[in-house]
Amino acid sequence: MIKRKRNVITWFVAQSMAALTIFFTSATAEAFSVKHDFTVFVGIFNASMTSFEYGITSKDYFVKSNLKTNGIFNTLYPFEATYSTTGKINTNGELNTTSYKYKSKSRFKKRSKELIYDDKGAPLYSISITNDKEKKNSIIHPQDVHDTNDLQTVMARMAIQYNALKFCDSRHEIFDGRRRFDVIFKDEGKDILEKNEHSSFKGEAVKCSMYIDKLAETGDDLLWENTSDKPIYFWIMEEETTGYPFIARIEIESTPLGKLPAYTKNITVEK
Repeated sequence: MIKRKRNVITWFVAQSMAALTIFFTSATAEAFSVKHDFTVFVGIFNASMTSFEYGITSKDYFVKSNLKTNGIFNTLYPFEATYSTTGKINTNGELNTTSYKYKSKSRFKKRSKELIYDDKGAPLYSISITNDKEKKNSIIHPQDVHDTNDLQTVMARMAIQYNALKFCDSRHEIFDGRRRFDVIFKDEGKDILEKNEHSSFKGEAVKCSMYIDKLAETGDDLLWENTSDKPIYFWIMEEETTGYPFIARIEIESTPLGKLPAYTKNITVEK
């Protein structure tokens, strides 16, 4: 059970951050980039310092997420990961992934994965490496994942919706190279955030939630049990100078090690 809890917690820290990396995208054609710095807590632990960087133009986009556990939490559950996505934006506004890469390191394992796509953004196969052992995996049923995206590209699509329509409600199809699932976003109304010792951002924010709904998956999996009925909440504010929306706070109310809040310490916007 301890191993399962560790796997779930590191996934929560990494994926809840990576999943929300590019939520702040503007719907305009103006080229810009944004870097975010988060501090992440898990229960009593100051668990991780996480940075995100993304850029978008009228034709393409990129996202890069970096996470590394720190302090006592790093001693108990050492973990670091990098997620990188690149893609193109078609003339009709559709976002197609061109490259998705993931690399992680825990106490005993080094893992990496790369998804290979065709020119229309459909996944063809993946290359996975675990402790230097490489495996190429073909997409067995390509018709079932033809209209899916990687998780970070889905966030970009939903971000553009939010900027245009100012609401979160949506459902998106995901394929990570092995699992097929949906991500569901819901509006939760407005809220007032107060600054604290972890973040100076305060004021009115829009609260949204994100659920993960697995499709065609069976078996005992603690991760899915947690994310299917315990949403990730996040609060959106607008940067004062540019007006670009950003995530000021993230929270998972319950994990095997306690509540998981993440606070935005700093954002840097460059045009």
